[in-house]
Amino acid sequence: MLRILILFFVLSFFNAAYSSTNEKIISKIKNINNLSFNFTQTINNKSDNGECIIKYPKKIFCSYHNSSKKIIVSNGKTLIIKNKNSNNHYIYPINKTPLKFLLDKNYLISKINSLNPKEINNKYFNFKIVEDNSEINVFFDNKSFQLIGWEIEDIYQNLAITFISSFKINQKINDEIFILPDNN
Repeated sequence: MLRILILFFVLSFFNAAYSSTNEKIISKIKNINNLSFNFTQTINNKSDNGECIIKYPKKIFCSYHNSSKKIIVSNGKTLIIKNKNSNNHYIYPINKTPLKFLLDKNYLISKINSLNPKEINNKYFNFKIVEDNSEINVFFDNKSFQLIGWEIEDIYQNLAITFISSFKINQKINDEIFILPDNN
């Protein structure tokens, strides 16, 4: 009987610790309407960097600093990936991409509320979300509880790791950046 009481106490302690972490992260997410940040993205051992703005729900604008000057834009329904230096562009329904989960803060909150975080190197909390044959790892700083990056399988089925820095929350932004670019 004593072993059962000890086990119950230990499990209650860990659940309370996870619950506190989850609540702090959820509180941060709830207060975000938009998020501007710099990013470094690694795909197949190749790194690119740039700047992004996320506006909930499901809007994103990213500008890469690479030679192709790639941009990614979602108006909340459609995602376009376009190279500014060429006529190449790709159009996807946002709901057919893993970004549909990352760009929906209500979805993130519901998932974080139901998952236990994994602490990594005493620096990060990781939530592994598996949905619609997609696996998404979302990372938060273990001190500030702010979003610091994610790992997804991109639309080309490559592992894409994105770390964010220099983020600003709820800045005044021009909604015109979420207007999809011409297909030309």
